Amino acid sequence: MAVYKFKVTFEDFDEVVREIEIRSNQTFADFHKAIHQSIGFNGDAPSSFYMSNDYWHKGKEITLKKGSVKNPDAVLMEDSFLKNFIEDPHQKIYYIFNFDRPWTFQIELIKITIQENPKITYPVCVKTIGEAPKQFGATVVPGSVVAENDDLDFLNQLELGDDDAEGVEDMGFDDESQEEESSDEFGGESEFDDEFSNSEE
Repeated sequence: MAVYKFKVTFEDFDEVVREIEIRSNQTFADFHKAIHQSIGFNGDAPSSFYMSNDYWHKGKEITLKKGSVKNPDAVLMEDSFLKNFIEDPHQKIYYIFNFDRPWTFQIELIKITIQENPKITYPVCVKTIGEAPKQFGATVVPGSVVAENDDLDFLNQLELGDDDAEGVEDMGFDDESQEEESSDEFGGESEFDDEFSNSEE
């Protein structure tokens, strides 16, 4: 049986790459599971593959759960064999995982081997480049806001906790204490008034 080798890349993290080999008679559901195993994601959320052209335009939709999409022509991953959809030796596939908080991937067929290796259990990840981002919000997506309050962001950068943040207030940033110290330094208003009145006499 023929084996396809696909290059799988995060659209927003193109330095993270996985190469996956899968038999042509396996399904898109098998491919879906292999992708998530290779990047450490939980793949239960609604997802879809889209057969694409060289410009990544979305074509035929192959979805994980039929009820999660509005496209009446979409087919199920578990019923869809790869060999029935691959029309180009450099076939491109656009993949969206989790429609509520989407992760997008660009997938490209880079090699076709006529005969599978009987010693290998397919699908299999044969190459890993880069560390995948964390699925549940631990990684900052490019363009997102890191801190809502820029004035306090230096505390976050220093990794100060609540106790440390309270200590900052004791480092001379209390407005009232500054005013009192300033008044004492110049002798206070009463001393100045007494000195001025004595000089007049």
